[in-house]
Amino acid sequence: MSDPRPLSVAIVGAGPAGIYAADILAKSGLDVTIDLLERLPAPYGLVRYGVAPDHPRIKQIIVALLRILQRGDIRLLGNVEVGRDVTIAALREHYDAVILATGSDRDAPLEIPGADLPEVYGASEFVFWYDGHPDVPRTWPLEAREVAVLGVGNVALDVARMLTKHVEDLLPTEIPANVVEGLRDNPVTDVHVFGRRGPAQAKFTPLELRELGQIPDVDVIVHEEDFDFDEASEIAIRSSNQVKQVVRTLVDWTLKEPEDLTASRRIHLHFLHQPVEVLGEGGHVVGLRTERTALVGDGTVRPTGEFVDTPVQAVYRAVGYFGSPIEGVPFDDVRGVVPNSEGRVLDEEHRPVPGLYATGWVKRGPVGLIGSTKSDAQQTIAHLVEDVQAGRVGGTARGPVAMVRALEASGVRYTTWEGWELLDAYERELGAAEDRERVKVVEREVMTAISREEPLDGQSS
Repeated sequence: MSDPRPLSVAIVGAGPAGIYAADILAKSGLDVTIDLLERLPAPYGLVRYGVAPDHPRIKQIIVALLRILQRGDIRLLGNVEVGRDVTIAALREHYDAVILATGSDRDAPLEIPGADLPEVYGASEFVFWYDGHPDVPRTWPLEAREVAVLGVGNVALDVARMLTKHVEDLLPTEIPANVVEGLRDNPVTDVHVFGRRGPAQAKFTPLELRELGQIPDVDVIVHEEDFDFDEASEIAIRSSNQVKQVVRTLVDWTLKEPEDLTASRRIHLHFLHQPVEVLGEGGHVVGLRTERTALVGDGTVRPTGEFVDTPVQAVYRAVGYFGSPIEGVPFDDVRGVVPNSEGRVLDEEHRPVPGLYATGWVKRGPVGLIGSTKSDAQQTIAHLVEDVQAGRVGGTARGPVAMVRALEASGVRYTTWEGWELLDAYERELGAAEDRERVKVVEREVMTAISREEPLDGQSS
């Protein structure tokens, strides 16, 4: 009798969560074949499309992910969108198990009056634009002189930095050509970053914060009246070196003299301000109304009834990412995640759905760094292995060969790891011509054609 065929597993999403899950599964001891399905023609998810182009050291995560994928024991199927090109039901017919690693690809909602005005943008949309994401418009409305950014995490600082940095200082990076042209005429002079709590509760990292103070021709201003600490703040400063460094940097900035502020652009960091309304006039943003808050001792805040209006012509909400539902999969519309118990997807009766799992941000929400993503994947894969060993998963699927035949029969122009290597080489050649590491190809059709060695038909990148 021949040996039974290997377990077949599809992982949906080729960002860090999906790739780490694939790596851990490949090393789990199971006889397994793994397909990594990605809706974009290129892998790496938010490492490629969510990290500012002037942060190349963070992109070194790609080196670790590349080493996993270039081994050859994990098959990449790019340009395949689950829900558009293939259904969850079809995946479950072809694979013994499906792991969802689709991340959080939307901005969390901002539910205050005026949030629907046209100049209120999600931070992720702006990030995707300047990172050359193929599914967003290639132009961005940079018309505001004064801008508000809501949130005090690293994404908020990325948005503030990219809005104020002069385009000449971005040219050595992999920033796409259309973004260079868009930023060249950016009229911005002031970016106001607002946080609801105090400086000791800010979520950005010390390195990200210090970088703000190193941008040429940009001053960082911290207003003393927006600065306060309570007992919980003091404890956080004493117990966390990261909080201590953040607070020290902010304190240094409060000591700047007015005559030292000579730059043509400014970033204002406001703490203890709760956004309550985006002010509009004639259907357009003209300001942001915030209510001052006061720390109450445990790091939380209470409203004070004192309101401040700040003139701005655009608002970017950087208050967190949010997952997107997948047709055929349970979804929590409040938290923006797939309901699960330690990675086992749960149905409406809170029972595990056999053979269906989740990992990464779509499992736990948009919190944690790469270390969290790895431990998260380990937990999910451990439960998958348990279920296989208990006989709850395996043995009924058609297999990954049939999946590829189905994609081809449907005319899906999927891309592969070898295709990504072609696209990667193409982008590096574009960069070498300009003495840069790479220049991103932005248009999905061009990315796909290069990856599949199809004629470009005169299309530009």
